[in-house]
Amino acid sequence: MKFRVERDVFAEAVAWAARSLPSRPPLPVLAGLLIDAQEGGLTLSSFDYEVSARVEVEADVSEPGSILVSGRLLADITRSLPDRPVEMSTEEGDRKAQLVCGSSKFSLQTLPREDYPSLPVMPDAAGTLPGAEFAAAVAQVAVAVGRDDTLPVLTGIRVEFEGDRLVLAATDRYRLAVRELHWVPGRTDLTTVALVQGRSLADTARALGDAESVTIALTGSGSGEGLIGFEGAAGKESRRTTNRLLDGEFPKYRALLPAEASSVAVIESSALLETVKRVALVADRNTPVRLAFEEGQLVVEAGAGDEAQAVESLECGYTGEALTIAFNPQFLQEGIAALGTAYTEISFTTSTKPAVIAGRTEPESASDGSYRYLIMPVRLSG
Repeated sequence: MKFRVERDVFAEAVAWAARSLPSRPPLPVLAGLLIDAQEGGLTLSSFDYEVSARVEVEADVSEPGSILVSGRLLADITRSLPDRPVEMSTEEGDRKAQLVCGSSKFSLQTLPREDYPSLPVMPDAAGTLPGAEFAAAVAQVAVAVGRDDTLPVLTGIRVEFEGDRLVLAATDRYRLAVRELHWVPGRTDLTTVALVQGRSLADTARALGDAESVTIALTGSGSGEGLIGFEGAAGKESRRTTNRLLDGEFPKYRALLPAEASSVAVIESSALLETVKRVALVADRNTPVRLAFEEGQLVVEAGAGDEAQAVESLECGYTGEALTIAFNPQFLQEGIAALGTAYTEISFTTSTKPAVIAGRTEPESASDGSYRYLIMPVRLSG
């Protein structure tokens, strides 16, 4: 095998294919990245029985062939190479791969190609949507994905397919993020759900954000036996990935979203976010920030007694009885930042029940309800 490829093209392709490789693979070959060089280009692939990734790039291939090398090592190498074309070839009966870039030379041990599993077949296409919209929607719900691997269902993002509408939802028990968006389904009567590993879906959406169109492919229905696939083209690269669906029952989250609110506050998003960040500087890891709302004003505080304290006020539109509520500052900041709108709407029922954060383009305009971020309050002593 022998080929020549542009450094940036190769580095991005390796990074995409190697991004989901396990740090502690159950089998040594599962740490490998498969490089298949054929006339006209390269195909780089990885698979760990849960997630597969495949990318196709243009390259000058003088000797076709395929090899399996350590994916993470190759990613580290290509990321640090000088801005020169990369040449890669095999030697010693394909037992070693030689990589040359300018004056840099690397010799890599290959892994046994015959022991590598076959990649799963891409499921049938279910529909398409713009890459940028897909990336933004997944990023909005990914902030609420659980990080506790002992509760695998909460580490996933629930994707609901309802005709021309997609609904994404994630929760870690302390907050809930829900995003609704339109897409172009292959069938208008498509109605099903899929529970996708959250971190993997977030990485995939971010990597496909530059694609003009992302195709979602699906087989199975919401169980651990099904597959979901994503495919898109970014520049001259064609990228695709599959994920095995998570098994388990996602919480019935719709019942958590209140039907109405007794109080509503509207604040400029950038001002609110910066205020919470500053005040939270004095808050310890488990210390909440307190928000006191009254007509025309919001006061944000943290700290008490002999501890460091901070207080800051800002203008806000507010309807309802005066109310003081407390939140985890990180959760609050992540919810505001995920909105992507000029104004933040916070709806309350009482100070001890969850609040719902949504976005507004103007202070007097209503939220379109496409994104809702429910956040549990922290009980205040006394």
